[in-house]
Amino acid sequence: KLSDFATVNRAGKIAMKLEDGDRMVGVALCTGEDDVMLTTALGRAIRFKADDVRVFKGRDSTGVRGVRLQAGDEVISMAVLARVDATPEERAAYVKHSNAMRKALAGADAEDEAPAVGADDEAVADAVLSVERIAELGAAEQLILTVTETGFGKRSSAYEYRRTGRGGQGLTAHGLGGRAGTRLAAAFPVQEGDDLLMVTSGGQMIRTPMDQVRIVSRSSQGVTIFKTGKDEKVVSVERLPDSGGSGEDVIEGEGGEIEGGED
Repeated sequence: KLSDFATVNRAGKIAMKLEDGDRMVGVALCTGEDDVMLTTALGRAIRFKADDVRVFKGRDSTGVRGVRLQAGDEVISMAVLARVDATPEERAAYVKHSNAMRKALAGADAEDEAPAVGADDEAVADAVLSVERIAELGAAEQLILTVTETGFGKRSSAYEYRRTGRGGQGLTAHGLGGRAGTRLAAAFPVQEGDDLLMVTSGGQMIRTPMDQVRIVSRSSQGVTIFKTGKDEKVVSVERLPDSGGSGEDVIEGEGGEIEGGED
């Protein structure tokens, strides 16, 4: 509980007991009405109810399992998502509708992006949504950004990340392999109007508007946001909230408009 940290001395407080080789990846405020999403380096994500994690009386507990990791995998991010009251059929219908609307607005330049169907996808029947229901789901929709170590990235609807029980292996959060690389560097919710800041192991940094990152299915590999060099990888990705700036001093670059800087 937050009340456990009402007073913190200069030496700090133990928030959670860690096993050897373990580390903390995220801390956030949540309520029992929220969902928690954990994403791993090998491109898996699991979403479960926040109240599936019981409240511990002591701060020195190791907690409970959130996701079951494969060999060589590790959790890279934790995010709190707003819980939306929608059936699997409504979520699937809304995603299909929004994809169609984006293609129509993009015109001939739009690429076909059919939702991928894999072993971890749920089979749902078609649902018919009213205009009012589409507006409700659109207002509540959250977008999840995923970026690989090789600079590939995408946004996908949080409606594609269905809620399950904690402790499983999750589902595909990003298509890996080939040019997209083999590991994710970051995954977190973003909003329209945000900027994206990325830094590589070679000391290169770019800032690009979030609307330059395509919205595609969660299992897609995405597009190149940052073209990394040989033996270079993305090591840090940050969301910069919309500040209402004019966007001046921005130049064209790989993956969209990026803020100018020295090579």
